[in-house]
Amino acid sequence: MITQQATLQANYRGIPEEQRVLRRAAAGSFIGNFVEWFDYAAYGYLATIIAAVFFPSEDRTTALLSTFAVFAISFFIRPLGGIVWGHIGDRFGRREALSLSILIMSASTFAIAFLPGYETAGIWAPVALLAVRMVQGFSASGEYAGASAFIAEYAPPERRGFYTSLVPASTAAGLLFGSLLVAGMHSVLTTEQLHDWGWRLPFLLAAPFGLIGRYIRHNLEDTPAFRKMEQKAHSGHEAAPIRQLFGSHRRAVLVSLGVACLNAVGFYVLLSYMPTYLSTEQGLSESRSFFAATISLVTYIGFIFTMGSLSDRIGRKAMLILASVVFIGASLPLFKLLPGASFGTLVLVQIAFGALLAMNDGTLACFLAEMFPTRIRYSGFAFSFNLANTIFGGTAPFMCTWLIKQTGNSFAPAWYLIAAAVIALVALMFARARDGATFDSTHG
Repeated sequence: MITQQATLQANYRGIPEEQRVLRRAAAGSFIGNFVEWFDYAAYGYLATIIAAVFFPSEDRTTALLSTFAVFAISFFIRPLGGIVWGHIGDRFGRREALSLSILIMSASTFAIAFLPGYETAGIWAPVALLAVRMVQGFSASGEYAGASAFIAEYAPPERRGFYTSLVPASTAAGLLFGSLLVAGMHSVLTTEQLHDWGWRLPFLLAAPFGLIGRYIRHNLEDTPAFRKMEQKAHSGHEAAPIRQLFGSHRRAVLVSLGVACLNAVGFYVLLSYMPTYLSTEQGLSESRSFFAATISLVTYIGFIFTMGSLSDRIGRKAMLILASVVFIGASLPLFKLLPGASFGTLVLVQIAFGALLAMNDGTLACFLAEMFPTRIRYSGFAFSFNLANTIFGGTAPFMCTWLIKQTGNSFAPAWYLIAAAVIALVALMFARARDGATFDSTHG
């Protein structure tokens, strides 16, 4: 917690206590998502190697489908995890939920580094991989929603969009670090070394990252909104948060689910699956595809902060509608630029996609946080966001690979993006804007 000594130190350094607490809250929100998405970056960018280690097959596409299937199945537990972590966060505090989830997440990620391959353990190798991924999915289901609610409840209302955009920016930073690390591994290690032991290295980093994140979060007070809610008189028989969601907040859940679809598909198609797509469908070398992804991620992070700040001016709903419309109109033309394109064109296409995605991602976290009152904010955000990611996000790499194989159309991922954007746009028509709503009571 922020102690009196820390307060005196802050004042001594000329930094207002409120600003110092906000910075630490931002750091606590950032680190957990960074660890989570670094893990997913490592798994996604090493998909072809993991496929060979855990799913040996003469058919490369079949092995890749198996790897992405494990990726997708690990998402099935996320809605349940969202309910559990949401209950903990809404009843016992955001800090408690986030401090515990990051420990479980980093431990399960660390465990992947020690899993035996198919040659050593046979069928038990992919079974063990799936089991660990399920634990990851459960722990990660409370991370994005909790971190977003945490920083949104600390941020000043007039700059809530900007500060909450730190959460999607941290996911991109995790992907960026994963991309840089994997690209570096490809450049310094041989193919044999990567398949033998090199692929394990990124997962070992989860342990120190997780401990750092746990320390930062555990030494913060819970959010002002949650503490004010606790001080108010409550009935001892108040319904569980999930029952309240399905009781008087069904509309908000359905709207949030629909709006989150575009984020779910866009994030995993453009930031996780795209390097694999460029190497398997467009013939780009793995090192060059990772390099292109790295460049686009750097620009994407900058776009996120810009869009988050812009949402404070023009509104969250307007930004999300714009993102949906542009995705519908631009996805297919951008994908059609990829075949036979120069490396520079490939990078520009990914940067353009990053800008489109940032319109959505830089706004969505704050939009979802504002959709629900304080007493069920964590639960509402976590359940709707995780259900969207289970149905549309975790399955995106698998669906893209499967659709291309079934249709023979390498532009299938573009149509998948368009479908998600249409769903989001329809949902937004039913959304009630709550930009800058106060979080001072159980109704805000």
